[in-house]
Amino acid sequence: MAEIEYEPDHTKHSVGGSYGHWFRRVIHISIALIAWIYYEYGQQVADILHLDNATQFAALVGLIYAAVEAFRLKYGITVIGQREYEAHQVSALFWGVISVVITMIVLEPHHPQGVAHGWLGYPLIASLAFGDPALGEMRRARMQAKHVAAGGTAVVFAVWICCWYLVGTPLWLCFIMPPLTVAAEWPKLKWIDDNATMLLIPLAATILLLPFL
Repeated sequence: MAEIEYEPDHTKHSVGGSYGHWFRRVIHISIALIAWIYYEYGQQVADILHLDNATQFAALVGLIYAAVEAFRLKYGITVIGQREYEAHQVSALFWGVISVVITMIVLEPHHPQGVAHGWLGYPLIASLAFGDPALGEMRRARMQAKHVAAGGTAVVFAVWICCWYLVGTPLWLCFIMPPLTVAAEWPKLKWIDDNATMLLIPLAATILLLPFL
């Protein structure tokens, strides 16, 4: 019989309890909205801030959030949706924000349409935004590990197919990146959160595949 992998009940150890848990999920999904703002309006925001380009804007956001995270850790501050142990540990949100910023900056030079297109950035970032919460909720529903993996892969596959249709992401990547993204979430490491591995590992694979795109 297949082993069942359960999601720990983080609602008991999250600031705000059940409300905080769902607030955390909403924030996670909103990462996709951040990608949309960046790829569609990033240059306009950069112009308003008197920056040269949208990647400078992304880098500035990353630097500011790093400073905020350092302040939060110094004083042991947690906010609604964060888990109690994050008072003294780099938060999942920090890993997510920094990974998104790195993805935006690294992939920017690799398409002639640049920031206005996001043909690779959109699916990578949206896979994290929707895939991680989906995996977590399936585990909380006490689904078997194989069903969690299959369901998570289906969610991420849907993201890549949508990006193929909307922004011209290469179709063949839609069959490679979803299982890789789900596999990147599986290891539970103390020194890095899955918000980073689910994005940075597929990003590394994408960079290796760039010569073939």
